[in-house]
Amino acid sequence: MEITDNKNNYSSKIKNQNNSLSLEKELDWFQEILMLRGKITFEESSQEEELSRIVLPDLLNDSSDYASLVKKYNMVLEERLVLILSLIPHIRPSILDILHLKNENFDIPFTEFGGWKAERHKGFLPTGETAIFLLAGTDLSKRFSLMRLFDKDHFLVREKIIYLDRSVPGEPMLSGSLQINREYLSLLTTGEVYQPDFDMDFPAKRITTQQDWDDLVLSSPVTEGISEIKNWLRFGKELKINFKFGKKIKSGFKVLFTGPPGTGKTLTASLLGKSCEMDVYRVDLSMVVSKYIGETEKNLSKVFDMAENKNWILFFDEADALFGKRSQTTDSHDRYANQEVSYLLQRIEDFDGLVILCTNFKNNIDEAFFRRFQLVLDFEIPDYRQRLILWKNAVTDEFQFEKRIDLEELSEKFELTGASIINVLHFCTLKALERGNRMISKEDILAGIKIEKIKQGKSILH
Repeated sequence: MEITDNKNNYSSKIKNQNNSLSLEKELDWFQEILMLRGKITFEESSQEEELSRIVLPDLLNDSSDYASLVKKYNMVLEERLVLILSLIPHIRPSILDILHLKNENFDIPFTEFGGWKAERHKGFLPTGETAIFLLAGTDLSKRFSLMRLFDKDHFLVREKIIYLDRSVPGEPMLSGSLQINREYLSLLTTGEVYQPDFDMDFPAKRITTQQDWDDLVLSSPVTEGISEIKNWLRFGKELKINFKFGKKIKSGFKVLFTGPPGTGKTLTASLLGKSCEMDVYRVDLSMVVSKYIGETEKNLSKVFDMAENKNWILFFDEADALFGKRSQTTDSHDRYANQEVSYLLQRIEDFDGLVILCTNFKNNIDEAFFRRFQLVLDFEIPDYRQRLILWKNAVTDEFQFEKRIDLEELSEKFELTGASIINVLHFCTLKALERGNRMISKEDILAGIKIEKIKQGKSILH
C-alpha cells in the first residue's frame, strides 16, 4: 500500500510540474497580449494587427495535461486566451490587477474591462466582456465574430471546459463571470481527477462501500434485475451505437428501486459502481426540493451538468419527494411542482448513463411514472431462509456466537432486514469488547433486537 501511495505521489508531482511549465509560458504570452491591448486602446501607440504577431507559446513537445488539451482541440489564439483567462484567478490573480484602473472622466471602472468583485477575493474576476475586450478592443465586427466562443456548440462550452455564469437575469450575456469547470481546473493544475463532494454548488455525495456482493442476500427477481443492469453497463452503449437495434431504444438506463429501509437498495447501487469501476453519486431529493421557485431545477441541473460525459451512476434517493401521487392541479404551487417533475424527467431522459431512483414506499409513487423506467426492482424484507444466511454471514471469524444461540430460531422469530441484523451485531460486538472477550451472548442479541424494534416503532414480539 505504501509503495502504491509513493507511486501516486510521484506521478502527481510530475503532472504538477509539467502543467506549471506549460502554464508559465502561457501566462507570459497572455501578459504580452494584455499590455499590447492597453497600448492599442488607450495609448494609441500600437496597431491592432500587432496582436497577431505575438507568437503563441510552443507546447508541441510539452507533456502536460494543459498542452494535451490545447493540442486535442487544435486551439487557436482566441480559444487559448479564453482558456488561460479563466484559469488566471486561480493560479496568478495579480496579473489582472491592472484592470482595476478607473476611468477618471467618470470615476468608475472602465466598462470595457468587464469583470466583477467577489465578496472576499480582492483580485479582478474576468467576465466574457474581459475576454472580448482583450481580443477585439473596440472593433464591433470582430466582437460579433468572437461571441461564438461562448455558444453552446463551441467545444469550450459543449465539452464543459469553460462557461459564463449568467445567474443574474436581464444583464448582457458577456457580463457573465468567466468560469472554468472544476474538473478542468484540477486537471490543468495538479493533474488530478476531480471528484466533487457535497456542497452548496453540488448537492450530491459520492458513495462507496467496502462490502461485496456476498454480503447481499436478495430475492431471485432482484438478482436477475441486477444482472440486467450489469449487462447494460457492459454492453448498453455498444448496442446503442453499433447496432441497428440501437435506433429503437433510448439513451441511458433508468431503474426504480423500491422497498423498506435496510433491504439493500443503497448497497446495491454502491456495489454496481464498485464492480464496474464507476463513481456513484447519491442525491437526496427530499433535500434538493426547494420551496423557492426555480431552486429545485437549479440544484438538479448542477448534478446533471457535472455528470455529463462522465462514467457516473446517479442514485436519487427519496424519489417520492418529487414523484409522489398528486391530486388534481388546483393552484400555482401544484403547477410548479409538476414543472419540477417534468424538469427532472427530461434530464433523466437525456442522460446517457445509469440513473437509479429509490423510494421506501412504492405505493407513494404515481403510477404514471412507472413507464419511464426500463426496470423496477422490489427489495423486500428477507424471508426466513434469507435471514438465516444473513445471520451466518454477518459475523466475521474474530467473534463467535455462544453455543446456546440458535440462529434458525432467531431467523424464524424475528423479521429483520440485513441492515438491522448488522446493527444488532454491532451492538453485541461492542458489548463483548466491553467484557474483554469476543463472545456474542444471547442476552445481547435479544437486547439489540429490542433496540431495533423500538426504532421501528414495533414491539419485540413482531
